[in-house]
Amino acid sequence: MKAFLMYAGRDFDIAAELPAAAKDLTQDLGLGLVFAAMAGDDKFLREVAEKGVLQNLGAVEDILYRQAVLRDCQANEAVVRGLYKLAVETIEAERRQFWGGLSNSPGYLLHRSVDVLQMFVGVLRRLRKTAEEAGGKFESAGFRRFFAMLIEELSDEYFAEIERHLRALRFRGGVLMSAALGEGNKGQDYVLRQPNADERGWFGRLLGLGPQAYTYRLHPRDEAGGRMLAELRERGINLVANALARSTDHILSFLKLLRTELAFYLGGLNLQAALAARGQGVVFPLPAAPGERRFLCRGLVDAGLQLSMERQVVGNEVKGNGKNIVVITGANRGGKSTFLRSVGLAYVMMQSGLFVAAEAFTADVASGIFTHFKREEDATMQGGKLDEELARMDGIAEQLRPEAVILFNEAFAATNEREGSEIARQIVHALLDARIRVFYVTHMYDFAHGVREARAGDALFLRAERPGEGERSFRMIEAEPLDTSFGEDLYRKVFGEEPVPAPATAA
Repeated sequence: MKAFLMYAGRDFDIAAELPAAAKDLTQDLGLGLVFAAMAGDDKFLREVAEKGVLQNLGAVEDILYRQAVLRDCQANEAVVRGLYKLAVETIEAERRQFWGGLSNSPGYLLHRSVDVLQMFVGVLRRLRKTAEEAGGKFESAGFRRFFAMLIEELSDEYFAEIERHLRALRFRGGVLMSAALGEGNKGQDYVLRQPNADERGWFGRLLGLGPQAYTYRLHPRDEAGGRMLAELRERGINLVANALARSTDHILSFLKLLRTELAFYLGGLNLQAALAARGQGVVFPLPAAPGERRFLCRGLVDAGLQLSMERQVVGNEVKGNGKNIVVITGANRGGKSTFLRSVGLAYVMMQSGLFVAAEAFTADVASGIFTHFKREEDATMQGGKLDEELARMDGIAEQLRPEAVILFNEAFAATNEREGSEIARQIVHALLDARIRVFYVTHMYDFAHGVREARAGDALFLRAERPGEGERSFRMIEAEPLDTSFGEDLYRKVFGEEPVPAPATAA
């Protein structure tokens, strides 16, 4: 049995390695706040959230598959949480039975496996009942396949056969087995046998009349003989004990996978509830095929920032279809970095099958999502900040593939503007030539102006809006870059007076 709720035809592998960019994505985009909202204090939910969100889905059909399953979870939350709770409680009950004894003998293994399988039968009956009663309320391909599988494979005949085998495996009438004599008259080829049906009439059974047989009875005080018979019994039931243990492991594996895959969607429900508590709505994005160069958003916010604030975060509307590079400029503390994080989060959440904190969002699917954000000074660095930035860019370049997305935040600004602009220009042009989409927040006017001249039809320029002198709306508007960083605003804020004009210099 397979759950297949994360992928249409394969299991979700929680043990899979995360992409090499996962650490930077988590740090730069503030994903820790998103993971915390998805998981609460549950370490397992946190692990699943991280793996599920950061294992990038590169196909439109995979994204739509998860979206449909998550919609079903939203519409039938009580049922889904009930399934998850059932899986968790069963796994915990099995674990307690495992620690109830540490013997590896076939007899103990068989006894434990019979008890566990008996418990699993009750759980499987509850799963089938849920499928019969609630399955019709689900519309996604993932849940419909899942419930149909439960109804088909967990039939009444299946349960009747399991119960019959479990009764036989308790060996209330003793163990019947055969053996052959080997070299030195040692026993070999021990095989457990199914007892023949008792064909005696009621009168014969009442009188205890049985067929003739050779019988050997141990003396009650023959401890050595008792140990020998116990050893023979262990040999006879060994194969059956191992087979039954594999059966219980198969069912346990199914329940663990079910718990893992449902945990991802429960994390999504928790995240939606946390955003709703702060007045933030969500929307399922419309993924486009890789290379279509689609990017449209309305009311897009930084979900991590919204989770950390009680008041409503300002959303942005951007129309960037057909653009390979988006350059964001404007005054300090105008919301540029926040907007960039909102874009990165939207891509990451879309490509994990989740919703986006926005009113509308559509983009073409990226082969990978990468970030190159400025870092604070680090005393452990072996070189300068520019060396560190270039080394980090070199590591990213090794992972980039066509149709990837990379977000730069004040990159290569650790040197003077002329050198930083030239470095940024050469790197960005190489990326664009390799069909990699770029979002770039910068104060380097020389770089932004160069992009405008070289890529006028290929670039979208956004600027942090200034409704009035010194004011911030935290919205991005479509506008050409300016040759000022509005340092006067900062001067007035600090000193409360007009700045002294710099003396004129000779040309």
